[in-house]
Amino acid sequence: MPFATRRLGRSDLAVTCVGLGTWAIGGDHALRGSWGPQDDDMSISAIKHAVSLGLNWLDTAPAYGWGHSEEVIGRALKELPCGDRPLIFSKCGLRWYEGDAARRDHTLDPHRIRAEIELSLARLEVDCIDVYQFHWPDDFGMPIEDSWGAMSRLVEEGKARFIGVCNYTDTVLLERCEAVHHVDCLQLPLSLINRDAGDGLIQWAANNGTAALCYSPMQSGLLTTRLSSAWVAGLAINDWRRSNPEFVEPRLSRNIALVDALAPIAERLGATIAELAVAWVLAWREVTGAIVGGRSPAQIDGWIGGANALLGDDDLREIAEVVEMTGAGHGPTQPR
Repeated sequence: MPFATRRLGRSDLAVTCVGLGTWAIGGDHALRGSWGPQDDDMSISAIKHAVSLGLNWLDTAPAYGWGHSEEVIGRALKELPCGDRPLIFSKCGLRWYEGDAARRDHTLDPHRIRAEIELSLARLEVDCIDVYQFHWPDDFGMPIEDSWGAMSRLVEEGKARFIGVCNYTDTVLLERCEAVHHVDCLQLPLSLINRDAGDGLIQWAANNGTAALCYSPMQSGLLTTRLSSAWVAGLAINDWRRSNPEFVEPRLSRNIALVDALAPIAERLGATIAELAVAWVLAWREVTGAIVGGRSPAQIDGWIGGANALLGDDDLREIAEVVEMTGAGHGPTQPR
């Protein structure tokens, strides 16, 4: 299945307009931030299926299952022919404490950055990570110039090809990074429910030659046909979504109303709700790629059509009206 490819900022990487997010395949190895139990063999099948369909990049992080997501990807890479192996995007800076699942923090100490990439390279069993990113801004007052300088040195040493940041909403910090080394990509959430990135941040990326990679276009499973109060109630007891504000009242009812109102639009377009959600994110011209999770081949098949679905102006206006009518989410209701 051919997909449109887009250039990753100013780099020489051409990435498919969707990449596979691998948070959920970390399983329940980490009690906090877990998506519940997950079978590793199913995860590998999902990765191989995504690659067979044409996706050419995977997004992961050490925090996904306390390194388990990276380990599973490393296993999957060994089972793929060298020419078929996807690009690997990973992260650093989210520190966890084994034995204390409730404790974690964000630290971008240069020494930790170097230590973390060495561990990630070992888990993934690769010599270089294609795109290495800060997972979150630092919590401890570390000057961003020191942290970003450490990332720049990893590029010089060949341990990372390109570098980026995730969850940065302060353009002043982004400009300070840019003054040290170009920010190759900016990763942010964007969906029909969480639309805040559409109100300036992805425009900053476009204006600076930075790729905008948008995660959770299905809002962690809310924007799917399975959404219901019963489905949410049945999530695993250690599934992080059970306490997320979008999964509890009063927002849950508004989100259910949104999915119900989107259903006729999706049906008219011959798409699933998930495909419509992915297509909406890709309709923003500033977006380089959408990161979409999948724990099984079947889940991937449920949203993959959104990568090639084109929404016209009338479609986008109709969707915006539905969003405004239900009062779900926050942020601009349609692409500029």
